[in-house]
Amino acid sequence: MLNVGLTGGIASGKSTVAKMFEDKGAYLIDFDALAHFAEEPEQPAWKAIVEFFGTDILNEDETINREKLGEIVFTDQEKLLRLNSIVHPAVFDLWRRRMEDIREMDPRAIVVSDVPLLIEVSMQHLFDVVILVYIAAEDQIRRLQERNEYSRKEAESRLDTQMPIDEKIPHADFVIDNKGPLETTRSVVSAVWEELLVREKKNLI
Repeated sequence: MLNVGLTGGIASGKSTVAKMFEDKGAYLIDFDALAHFAEEPEQPAWKAIVEFFGTDILNEDETINREKLGEIVFTDQEKLLRLNSIVHPAVFDLWRRRMEDIREMDPRAIVVSDVPLLIEVSMQHLFDVVILVYIAAEDQIRRLQERNEYSRKEAESRLDTQMPIDEKIPHADFVIDNKGPLETTRSVVSAVWEELLVREKKNLI
């Protein structure tokens, strides 16, 4: 089995690239989806989040209003760190269980884990290969403004909560530039996939 970590920056198109790898035959684990599950009502992470942030962040059905929570943590670094300290352990536990399930089902699997903060939280050692989906910071800002209708200031503040994407490059085994047309990105993903197949075979030796 080959354990691949896929990361990028906000609005870099990481989810699109993740889907391309899944279409190639990879097993995809989405850390955002794991976090959503961990934060469902009455889950341990949900209880700890509500205890710390209060019931004002809840919707009527007691699910967490992620937009309200995001507004709080993206303007307060200490609260963001606190949220991460609650959610990350729960997500890692779910991830390890999913990895073991895949290993038992398909020992030759290539597993691509879509991890937004992989490098920020120093998870590189948990993966055989790290892939970075890259676009320049200015393009991130432009995409955020177009996609989320943010002002430039709002987009920049979201970027400020993450490590600058250029600083992530040295930590990656592969960098997929996602600025160009979709077909160009798909071609690069195909080339990287062929290399992943080779590396998975080497893992058997």
